[in-house]
Amino acid sequence: MTETRAPRRVQTDSSWEESIGFARAVAAGDRVIVAGTMPLVAGVLHGEGDPYEQALAAFGNALQALEPFGLGPEDVIRTRMYLTHARDVDAVGRAHKELFDAVRPAATLVVVSGFVDSRVLVEVEVEAFGGEPA
Repeated sequence: MTETRAPRRVQTDSSWEESIGFARAVAAGDRVIVAGTMPLVAGVLHGEGDPYEQALAAFGNALQALEPFGLGPEDVIRTRMYLTHARDVDAVGRAHKELFDAVRPAATLVVVSGFVDSRVLVEVEVEAFGGEPA
């Protein structure tokens, strides 16, 4: 019989995790999936009105959720970026390139109608691979 491991989870101090019932990151096997992450630093919106700064803060939070698994930006295999305005594509793309240019994960960028907090311009997700390179 094959031994199965339960998924491992990371929680943060986000009130959303508790009120909605989710984990910031979940590791299952060699993959770690980080939930949608906003640009909140210590509960305060970072980079209000600035999509570039919001993208850096949101990705910073997402990457921080990988740390308990011993993973970093070099292990990211997929990113998703959600924006409220198409005009912000270049600014968010610049932040993404600064963080992941050497890694080149698969990436998705979509424009959405809005977020729970209307000041948020960017939300991101990342997926990382913690196994041996192919």
